[in-house]
Amino acid sequence: MELLVPYVIDCWVDNMRLVYDNVTRTTTNSPGVQTRIPGFGNSSTVEWLDPSQRSPTGYFKDIVNAISTLGYERGVTVRGAPFDFRKAPNELGDYFLMLRQLIEETYVYTGRKIVLILHSMGAPMTHYFLNRQPQAWKDRYIETVVSLAGAWGGSIKAVKVYTAGDNLGIYVINAMKVRTEQRSAPSLAFLLPSDEIWGENETLVQTPAKNYSTWNFKDLFEDLNLPDALNMYLDTKDLLRNAPAPGVEIHCLHGEEVKTVEKLIYAEGQFPDNPVIVYGGGDGTVNTLSAQRCLNWSDKQKNKIYYKTFSGVDHMQILRDKGSIGYIVELLSNITKTNERQAKRKMSYLERKEKRKENELLGDHNTENEVAINANENELNSENKERSGTGNGILATITVPQQKKVLLGNGL
Repeated sequence: MELLVPYVIDCWVDNMRLVYDNVTRTTTNSPGVQTRIPGFGNSSTVEWLDPSQRSPTGYFKDIVNAISTLGYERGVTVRGAPFDFRKAPNELGDYFLMLRQLIEETYVYTGRKIVLILHSMGAPMTHYFLNRQPQAWKDRYIETVVSLAGAWGGSIKAVKVYTAGDNLGIYVINAMKVRTEQRSAPSLAFLLPSDEIWGENETLVQTPAKNYSTWNFKDLFEDLNLPDALNMYLDTKDLLRNAPAPGVEIHCLHGEEVKTVEKLIYAEGQFPDNPVIVYGGGDGTVNTLSAQRCLNWSDKQKNKIYYKTFSGVDHMQILRDKGSIGYIVELLSNITKTNERQAKRKMSYLERKEKRKENELLGDHNTENEVAINANENELNSENKERSGTGNGILATITVPQQKKVLLGNGL
């Protein structure tokens, strides 16, 4: 946080900016800068955005604190899957391999499916990841996905970041200063509003000379003189185009009725630095049209989609809001109870089956016991079928009768 104060921030911007290579279509760190993502598999690096762990930098910490009351243990049954937020999915192949491995090893350790909990950019990131896994893999390993403020279809605010920058909600930061770093991130291009939601006739940027929609972002980048940003847009714009449903159960939660950038209007000579902002519905960052895109999958997959909104809760508040946290706690409690019931029934079934073997060896054929075994087996099969295809997510939680696991991940 100390690096974001005036005068020092110039150093932060230079350290954090990426350099685009238009031959390899990838980015690298600024010359002389090395970065690493610490603590993969632990929860601390996604509970806090800053190693100082000061209150304003809390991220998943309130959620982890809440679910720890259910018996989840940090670093053991609560796992974290942080990633470089500057990168788009096309540059994160190694990360997705690590994520898959973390899900599988957590499943092996607990014997139960995974609950993935996502925030913001974590939603389209996970959509991209899941669409590259076989359905059999998802059915085996994923219990359910909880999306918090998911930017499923991008955000109009990303357009504003390209034109005028964004001060990250910190009033002492000059948006013009951090704009250089923000424009260098492929993830910003990935988070541009989708033309599958906002059409050709929906103006997002209005100037005296020209209007811009999702259909002519190429013109926008050319007029901003941002050739690298244009290339990043071309690299990422089709990553989720016509993407199928994720193929897992989803709990889609987001805030609403918070002023959210909907359109930028420029007077003569004010483009691109000084827009007049027209606001619409959303959580302050993600527009409602994007956050509710998950509803489009309700008739496109066998797995259920659950949807809930929280009035007045903004993009970051949803990570500490009592309503959203209570929803997660109740969901995990119910999954645990279901697992415990299923474990007891399975144990009862195995005991009866063993008893039948003993009776057969003794020549004692007990019809009543056999009927009970068959009924128990049918009940187990029915419950397994009902729960198939559900799981845990990028902030992933795994629930088991006596042990529970959670994986966490970062977002927008």
